[in-house]
Amino acid sequence: MKDSIFLNNDREMPLLGLGVYKITDSEAESAVTAAIASGYRMIDTASVYKNEESVGRSIAKSGVPRKDLFITSKIWNTAQRLGDVKGAFERSLERLKLDYADLYLIHWPVPGCYLSTWKEFEKILESGRALSIGVSNFEIRHLEELKKISGIVPAVNQIECHPLCYPKDLIEYCQESGIQVQAYAPLARGAYLDNDVMCVLGTKYAKTPAQIGLRWAVQKGISVIPKSVHPDRIAANSAIFDFTIQQEDMDIIDTLNQDYHSSSIPDDLRDILF
Repeated sequence: MKDSIFLNNDREMPLLGLGVYKITDSEAESAVTAAIASGYRMIDTASVYKNEESVGRSIAKSGVPRKDLFITSKIWNTAQRLGDVKGAFERSLERLKLDYADLYLIHWPVPGCYLSTWKEFEKILESGRALSIGVSNFEIRHLEELKKISGIVPAVNQIECHPLCYPKDLIEYCQESGIQVQAYAPLARGAYLDNDVMCVLGTKYAKTPAQIGLRWAVQKGISVIPKSVHPDRIAANSAIFDFTIQQEDMDIIDTLNQDYHSSSIPDDLRDILF
């Protein structure tokens, strides 16, 4: 299986990347360095993670040509409410010490804001300083609202997805609409690593339960951005393109879905979003 996929604007994106959610500065720098050394070429950060500077330092010292890297960041809710979309984007680029982002996402669909934010994203895309634009944590209804006001379809919708959380309707909607699904927390913060089914399949394929879970996602065409600060785990998480899970086993993993979310809705949205 190919280890990358084309987005709806014909730009290529890796199926595997490193997530750095709330990793501290020093840990983020070493984690990104380890990931790039292990062959990762996609790094996912966000302004709210407070580690864009560290990611930028790692990129600068990696020796990998910029064109070979795929760097994602996201706008936070506060900047959306303030209407400071362009400013937030420029500050992210400054912290990353980059001339452009490969992908810029709306982190959450803030009610009353995300449609106007998207219109500003269109301008950022047109400027060439973000090569693709997309969203995160958007449900079908949010994507439908975007469709009403814009002819630009999000390149990516980044959502929580793993064997214990498989929002099939949303994923099918995205795939039918040309929106690439990207899974954050694809390891469910460890919640399924001791699961009997995943352990048995790990033995069958001579892989870890984590590798089985990540492979399950990419076989469905879903990009994954597992988080880790441990170089050995970062390397292990990348060893998912040298085997194929049989369809009968894919179907078994599908039955593990229980709509389990390891992440939570931000405090400033909890009472108004869902």
